[in-house]
Amino acid sequence: MSAFDLLVRGGHVVTATGVARVDVAVLDGIVVEIGPELPGTAGEEVDAAGLHVLPGLVDPHVHLNDPGRRDWEGFASGTAAFAVGGGTCLFDMPLNAHPPTLDGASFDRKLEAAAGAAHVDFCLWGGLVPGDLDRLDDLAERGAVGFKAFMCASGIDDFEAADDLTLLEGMRRAAALGLPVAVHAENDAITRGLAARAVAAGRTAVADYLGSRPAVAEIEAVARAVALAGEAGCSLHIVHVSTGAAAAVVAEARARGVDVTCETCPHYLALTAEDAERLGAVAKCAPPLRPATEQEALWRRVLDGDVAIVASDHSPAPPALKRGEDAFSVWGGISGCQTTLRVVLAESEARGLTLPRVASLTAASAAERFGIAGKGVVAVGRDADLALVDVAYEAALGAGELLYRHPHSPFVGRRLRGRVVRTILRGQTAAAEGRAVGAPRGRLVRPERRPAPGHGLPAALRPDRMAMVETGQGQVAPRLARDEEEIR
Repeated sequence: MSAFDLLVRGGHVVTATGVARVDVAVLDGIVVEIGPELPGTAGEEVDAAGLHVLPGLVDPHVHLNDPGRRDWEGFASGTAAFAVGGGTCLFDMPLNAHPPTLDGASFDRKLEAAAGAAHVDFCLWGGLVPGDLDRLDDLAERGAVGFKAFMCASGIDDFEAADDLTLLEGMRRAAALGLPVAVHAENDAITRGLAARAVAAGRTAVADYLGSRPAVAEIEAVARAVALAGEAGCSLHIVHVSTGAAAAVVAEARARGVDVTCETCPHYLALTAEDAERLGAVAKCAPPLRPATEQEALWRRVLDGDVAIVASDHSPAPPALKRGEDAFSVWGGISGCQTTLRVVLAESEARGLTLPRVASLTAASAAERFGIAGKGVVAVGRDADLALVDVAYEAALGAGELLYRHPHSPFVGRRLRGRVVRTILRGQTAAAEGRAVGAPRGRLVRPERRPAPGHGLPAALRPDRMAMVETGQGQVAPRLARDEEEIR
């Protein structure tokens, strides 16, 4: 009879191949056995009957603004919110913190800010800005997961946009270091010029802001980033893609052998430009929310597997920065790391996404792409990072549920699906019933290998045309994914 630290009993465990009612046994923070009615004892047993056991979310795009702007969010509140939403590993972006994470010293300061405050494990992005190429090595040595660059103004004075030469040379250095470059891809000349023209004419409504960042600005910048990465031999990741056409550029480049992937966000999958005009500043982001027709094109790319990662791009700000009638002057960022899973579950019902696909989009694909070997799946030998979820639960999101420092979100009042009953980080409960539990024990996670090549996608990134569906007996059976014509 085995002795374990933790036994999760009788849950419907979601793996890459399907869903089955089994137990999960944990020892020293690692999953050591998965099977029906496992024999043995444990220091703690959790009854997961009636719940689904998903891998803890891996979110590669979060802004916690710590150190320096902790009044915007901070590791303590941001990671507590993420844990309550089923998350166990997030990647904090280099900008919005002050100083931004551009060298070894600023990396160390951010690590100090996270120590004793983070409720989940975390990776840290370094920044790629003009004049910092000689500092990329220090960031890599300390464990940076990659380097983030902006192709347009970031909105933060101390994080400059990367011109094309900086981007090319930075990509070459990143390739030599075996790390990816992530880019915010929007054409600066187009977005800056259209914004200046609108403001000069006194046109500052939400519709004017949306019009200043057209889809072509994103599509062109993605194509340019792909060309530079192909020349540099760099692993490239396009963040927060909002258009199907931009995702198509990525897919076509990958088919040619360029090592490139992209992510999208829950707000692009669930909200439209019409919602942006109705909600105002709370729904402002860049790239902006798109018309419903563009959203449909993006969804087709998700369903076809061309967009394999859903990240929150959690970008909070104090309420004062989200108020005002001038859509160009209010802060552009959406708070969303706590609600990613619930939004995706809500949308999955209408779109025909199975739970294994949901788990891949929100956990497995990011862990695989960025070389975070212990995370992202429920499997023997992996970290016991688990989200126990009542997937049938549906309710409107209340502002009082949000654990962000400033609980504003465009999803407040929206009917979402799923309730995270418990989040387990490396075998110990990190959140339960809507609250963070226990002392913060999150730690820095270093990438363990070179990112998986985007042109030879690993299993977690490949679209599975044979979706798996749970049967009434807890077994799994194959079901053909819906044809493209049905999706349309």
